Amino acid sequence: MPTDHESSIRRAAVAFVAGAGLTTISAGAVQLVVIPASDVSDDMWSYPWTSGALVAVSLLYAVFHLLIAIGLVGFGRSAVAGRSQTARVGVTTAVAGTALLLVAELASIPIRDVTLDDTAAEVVGALFGLGTLLSAVGLLLAGKATLSASLWEGWRKYTPFGAGIVTSALLVIAFTETLAGGIALYGLSLLAMAIALYTRPLPKPAVRTGAPA
Repeated sequence: MPTDHESSIRRAAVAFVAGAGLTTISAGAVQLVVIPASDVSDDMWSYPWTSGALVAVSLLYAVFHLLIAIGLVGFGRSAVAGRSQTARVGVTTAVAGTALLLVAELASIPIRDVTLDDTAAEVVGALFGLGTLLSAVGLLLAGKATLSASLWEGWRKYTPFGAGIVTSALLVIAFTETLAGGIALYGLSLLAMAIALYTRPLPKPAVRTGAPA
């Protein structure tokens, strides 16, 4: 019978799976379908969306970030990364970065009609950049702690660090035409981490050594 703690971690993992999975699907659709069909100038902040569509898209993406943040909090509470300072700082930084991405999505709405060289666009772009950087650093630290703690076995223990590597790559991909594809990979890497958390929400049982009492 699952404990209340285990059940709460699994609920967070469900939110994590939803946020990461929807990020993957939506970003992939943008790269493959929306961008090729868009007639919006790529000098506009809303590109490839129209001004009106960006409102709904930004709100939707903000929800995705919220779901991912919930999942990351659950990951921290699960203690599968151990209880070291590196683990705590990593998870906190990743959550803060994801929260900043949520804020940047909402901040995109009032500037949806400006061009990329507008000061407001540069400020919101910087928010996205900082949020991505914090997310990457946090996931790398949490991933390092997870590997060191060895409380997840098999493929699961590599997923946080892998997500950190993919998120770090976004800092470069952001300046290319394949940003949406990069975001799809970011979502996919988080999806692997989310599935790992759902299927193993608590550290593996400790191995007892020595003669029985």
